[in-house]
Amino acid sequence: MSSLRQAARRTGLTVSEWARQALRRARDEQAGPTAESRMRALERALACNHPTGDIDEMLADIERGRDLR
Repeated sequence: MSSLRQAARRTGLTVSEWARQALRRARDEQAGPTAESRMRALERALACNHPTGDIDEMLADIERGRDLR
């Protein structure tokens, strides 16, 4: 409890408010990616011009590549 009081004192908050803020941060960190961050990731991926095509053809290309080893 004393370490919590010290942490709260350093930030100028009560222990209760310090704990509420810490819990909110922990909750938000575990919430996962937001819709906005998923869209940014998709836009970055699309900008890379990765090869695309029919899934069956791509899988066959992958398998043929494995046979070259």
